[in-house]
Amino acid sequence: MDDAISFLTRSAPFLAQYWHYLLATLATVVVAAILAHLLAQERRPKDESEDSTTARKKTQDILSMDKGEHPLSEFDEEEPDPSLAPPLHASDTPHVPYQPERPSEEEVKRRAREFYEQMNERRSVRNFSPKPVPVEAIKSIVHTAGTSPSGAHSEPWTFVVVGDPKLKSQIRDIIEQEEYHNYDRRMGDKWVNDLKFVRTTHEKPYLETAPYLIIVFKQAYHIGEDGQRYAHYYYEISTAIASGILVAAIHNAGLVTVTTTPLNAGVALRELLGRPDNEKVMVLLPVGYPAEDATVPDVKRKPLEQIMVLK
Repeated sequence: MDDAISFLTRSAPFLAQYWHYLLATLATVVVAAILAHLLAQERRPKDESEDSTTARKKTQDILSMDKGEHPLSEFDEEEPDPSLAPPLHASDTPHVPYQPERPSEEEVKRRAREFYEQMNERRSVRNFSPKPVPVEAIKSIVHTAGTSPSGAHSEPWTFVVVGDPKLKSQIRDIIEQEEYHNYDRRMGDKWVNDLKFVRTTHEKPYLETAPYLIIVFKQAYHIGEDGQRYAHYYYEISTAIASGILVAAIHNAGLVTVTTTPLNAGVALRELLGRPDNEKVMVLLPVGYPAEDATVPDVKRKPLEQIMVLK
């Protein structure tokens, strides 16, 4: 204490002579700190409750429920501990013989080559015709996606098919609001510039023009009839594989789609479509015929030698 008093006594002449400089320096530091904080707040994406205040009237109630789902955020409820949940399938599940057709080597090569040639014609299309698509075809397409492999055969997916015009319009409203903020500030200039070649903006008219929208939900777990939560293993990759098969099935049927990832709109879409908390949007696929004047970017795919390593 005596040392502190002695220091202040010795410093008094200096402080008396230069106090106004010291005060100005301190004020500058404080102002700079405040400005830096305000700038950081401005650059930070607003949460969904703020975004929802600008929602169009017909989707206001849905958007107000969206509390800010980041693309990588967790589910609303805690996922079950796999060690505590009973297995989905009994350990004594019987096995049955599997004897599929065994084509010749030439037939195998022919099928593989023809399937590649068919899939190589697939393109992401954003210009849709309003021409109706048979719902039976959509059912078969989704049924095909449901054949996908999954961790412990948990089948952790739900495919919500939307054909109702009013509901499609609401979905477009929700997604375009979020996409506006994605393009305007969330994703940054590089992301926007990298997408310019596909001529896409925050506006997604195809969400209303396409006859059907298929929204793919991934399930972190499911609740059985006994009320028990059952864990889903590898539900992210399982649902991703199913989505890939879904895209292939759409193309195989002679239809087109574009892979849409509705960033930050997941909670609002889940509420709108009445899905439970254990489900989260993974991808949205509009499905239909291409418009007569549809165009796609003139880009090429990588050759085989750039994507395959043979050892």
